[in-house]
Parts: sequence; structure tokens; C-alpha cells
Amino acid sequence: MTTPDSTATGANTESADTGKPPPRWILKAMTRTHVLLHRLTGGRLFNTLTGDDVCFVTMTGAKSGRRLTIPLMYVPHGEGVLLVASQGGAPRNPVWYNNLVKHPDIEVSHRGRRMTLKARLAEKDEKPALWPICDQNYAPYADYRKRTTRDIPVFICE
Repeated sequence: MTTPDSTATGANTESADTGKPPPRWILKAMTRTHVLLHRLTGGRLFNTLTGDDVCFVTMTGAKSGRRLTIPLMYVPHGEGVLLVASQGGAPRNPVWYNNLVKHPDIEVSHRGRRMTLKARLAEKDEKPALWPICDQNYAPYADYRKRTTRDIPVFICE
């Protein structure tokens, strides 16, 4: 049920009408397959997901210390990108969120362009200006915000 307060904050206390995110194991399998196919084609293919651009983010694991690459929706911002830790509106942050908090130095690849960036969490007062940019580049982010009561983190990568 949506309350007056939840409408103002963008949070929704009822998720039955907006669907659930896929199980974590499906997301993990899709991610590994996407990265593998992108690499096998030399980066020429698999640059989109459902018609929207993705970028490939290489980061260091918070626990493992290993370097790993994952595809995330591409949201250009200045000379860098915005990375949205939405996980499809799941109740918890994606695992990669912890990676960027602990190890903010990342490499982002988008259609052959490589960027070495530093990620930082957007402050609460910055986010109202960032959401329209995020939504313009990937419209489902608006639905994801309705699916969850958590404040979805946005990383500014510069």
C-alpha cells in the first residue's frame, strides 16, 4: 500500500503490483554469460541489454580482493558515469556495492572507450538532480525505486 509519505519519497510499501527482481543465481549467471560473450566478440557485441547501453565495470572484490568485471547500465555523467545499485529494486544492495565502497578505483569500458575512474556515493542532496539523468538512460530505474523501500545508492564515478 502506498502511503502519503512513501509517495513523496519515491518509496513504495507494496510490491505486489510492481513485480519481484529475479533470483540472485539467475542474475549471476546472466552477468557471467554477458561478460564472456562480450569478451569473445572483442567487445563488438553485447553492448546492450534490452536495447539500452551497458558498460563493463572492472573492480576489486571487497572480500576476495580479486579483480572482476560486471556489466551495468551505462549512464553517462560528465567525463565519467553514474552507477546505480538498484539490483532490480531488490530489498538489498547488490554485492558489487560493497566492492565500490571498499575499493573505489575502477575501470569502466563502454563501446571501446576505457576510463579509469574513482567511485563515490552520491550524497542525499545530490540524488534528486541525478535521478532524471539515470531514468533518461534507463527508464526501469523509476520502477525499481517503487519496488523497494530502501534508498537506492548511486555512485558518481569521475
